[in-house]
Amino acid sequence: MDLGISQRTALVFGGSRGMGRACARQLALEGVQVVIAARTEATLRAAAAELSAETAAPLRFVVADITTAAGRDAALAACPAPDILVNNADGRPPGDFRDWSSADWHDALDAMMLGPIEMIRRTVDPMIERGFGRIVNIVSRSVKTPQAELGLSNGARSGLVGFVAGLARQTVRHNVTINNILPGVFATDAQRHHVEALVKSEGKAFEQLWEERGRNNPAGRFGRAEEVGALCAYVCSANAGYVTGQSLLIDGGAYPGTF
Repeated sequence: MDLGISQRTALVFGGSRGMGRACARQLALEGVQVVIAARTEATLRAAAAELSAETAAPLRFVVADITTAAGRDAALAACPAPDILVNNADGRPPGDFRDWSSADWHDALDAMMLGPIEMIRRTVDPMIERGFGRIVNIVSRSVKTPQAELGLSNGARSGLVGFVAGLARQTVRHNVTINNILPGVFATDAQRHHVEALVKSEGKAFEQLWEERGRNNPAGRFGRAEEVGALCAYVCSANAGYVTGQSLLIDGGAYPGTF
């Protein structure tokens, strides 16, 4: 399928590893000119070089923290007029809400809600003027199936999804869509960090917890980051202009509801 986005430009946050990297890779394979953004230069430089070699497309990178004004400025200086914006940030470690401070909540909101909203604010009107735009937020299944130990993620990511629900209905008539991807358990560094944090509270070895989480999914396995990348590329495609304001689960069937 020709996704119709060759020569478009994309800014992908968290693009140096995991799902963000997979999204950047798939977009580059579709002929998109991709800039990846993250906080660590060494990781970014390595990812850009590896992806450029794999996709035969010259990916660029920028050191940028989505939670800060300076970071958002740097990202837009490197990619001033993205046709595609992928907002993606790590979640916060599991824990008990009684132990979280106000600072913990503000950090979570900056990463998973306010930073992405600010990037949307700064890119959506130029997209409308150009008559094309695709904004994808990589969030989490926790907005659909909240987990008690992930309260920071449940709250902050749900705030972003709620905000998008209103805006997406205003932009779609201009061929600018805004959607959310809700991954379940995936074999990524973020999942490993999550399981490491559960080892103490669960009283089980890392290897046992890891194996159980994959086996207990209806698919019998963890998801692969490339599967999120493929879904993201389709949602960003010219063919997906009638899909907006949606929260698309990709969780191996773990969500038990009909709707």
